[in-house]
Amino acid sequence: MAAVRCSLSLGLALAGAVCAVLGVCLLVVGPVIIKEQVVKNVRIDPSSIAFGMWKDIPVPFYLSVYFFEVLNSKEVLQGAKPMVNQRGPYVYREFRYKTNITFHDNDTVSFLEYRKLFFQPDLSNGSEDDYIVLPNILLMGAAVMMENLPNFVKLLLSGALAGLKQQAFMNRTVGEIMWGYEDPLVDTINMIVPGLIPFKGKFGLFVELNSSDSGLFTVNTGMKNISRVHMIDTWNGLKKVNYWRSSGCNMINGTAGEMWPPFMSPTSLEFYSPDACRSMTLVYQQSGQYKGVPTYRFVAPKTLFANGTDYPPNEGFCPCMQSGIQNVSTCRLNAPMFISHPHFYNADPVLVNAVEGLHPSEQEHALFLDVHPMTGIPLNCSIKLQLNLYIKQVSGIIQTGKIKPVVLPLLWFAESGYIEGSVLKQFYTNLVLIPSLLDYLKYIFLGLGVLLIISAAVLMATSRKTTAEKSPRRTTPPSKPPSETTPLLHDAETPSQDDAKA
Repeated sequence: MAAVRCSLSLGLALAGAVCAVLGVCLLVVGPVIIKEQVVKNVRIDPSSIAFGMWKDIPVPFYLSVYFFEVLNSKEVLQGAKPMVNQRGPYVYREFRYKTNITFHDNDTVSFLEYRKLFFQPDLSNGSEDDYIVLPNILLMGAAVMMENLPNFVKLLLSGALAGLKQQAFMNRTVGEIMWGYEDPLVDTINMIVPGLIPFKGKFGLFVELNSSDSGLFTVNTGMKNISRVHMIDTWNGLKKVNYWRSSGCNMINGTAGEMWPPFMSPTSLEFYSPDACRSMTLVYQQSGQYKGVPTYRFVAPKTLFANGTDYPPNEGFCPCMQSGIQNVSTCRLNAPMFISHPHFYNADPVLVNAVEGLHPSEQEHALFLDVHPMTGIPLNCSIKLQLNLYIKQVSGIIQTGKIKPVVLPLLWFAESGYIEGSVLKQFYTNLVLIPSLLDYLKYIFLGLGVLLIISAAVLMATSRKTTAEKSPRRTTPPSKPPSETTPLLHDAETPSQDDAKA
């Protein structure tokens, strides 16, 4: 029995040592394995898991558009405060795909990305046949652009506008505003002021968005340096644009806005937006989870559209007005267009108070990106921007009436997408579940190893104690029998040597 216990304790000790070694190995090697798997699967390489997601985005993307209908257009012409009513959403299913994918020897890849939009009546609050009253964007934009021209030029344009029965406000359908309408005003303006509006054909706010590309991006593949994956090398062959007044504002920074390098820190992320003609920086807000997957949430800082006075680095985006709006006229045919957050969220209260019917809200109007920090892949996002037109009375152009200067919202839109279904399952299994299991296993093996070694020690000690208790006791040997010559009794009166010495 003792031999069995001894063998068992040795077996437990050996098993514990093996588990402890495995735990230590996973503790040391596990993070390396996880990192290698992440690197292998997020770089831009046809063999990586993320490549298919990057090439043809499989997640549902939706473009939701809200229009600001002007309720008192006649009164605005007389100098009244504009009153608007939000209409929508008008929802479009957005499909994105890349073409002309070309890999280069310097660890970069070039591509064109196209978007196709399809109206979704069941998700929309209205149809594309709905009529909406908005400012006549061509007329009011051209009027402000011509403000400093000689009076006779403006009077000539005003007469032409009267002949075409053009007014400061128009009543058109959602489809026309979005995808374009024929307007003789384009040819008339170009005839009077050649090159003022450098395009022909239909005019629409989203006419260039559907079935068109967003420019030629060249980005890093991450094959040699994973920390550079998805980072833009050039856009349309440029390292920087020339829309703005400072080198910093013209820089093309970050990624194309689809993915970011892995192993993110909770600080900030950057991307270049061709729609906004600039790079944007979002800042870390909080950690969270999306359907069990850990995420970092990034949001727009209040300084994103601040003017140069409130935030000096933005001076290059000027001429500026109040904080909260950005002048994009230099990249929008010099038209007096401004972008902002919806309902002038995070903007100077002067802008909100100048228009009746605006209700800025963080929950409804703040943009956000939820990104998986280990892979740099966004799982849930909603990018929201508002398009505004600066309108005012322009002397010599009678159609502008007595309109007081105001930045008038035209519409705002949200581009939203999220990972779901089989894509989410594959992502969760390969990039979350397996790394998590490896992470847990190292602690399980270490804990099991310690437990087995302790159990072996206890069993060994118990076995030794039991063996000691069952072993026969050693008896005291009998005293030597007295010899025949030894007197049985000493003479009591005869003192011993010690006593005698005493």
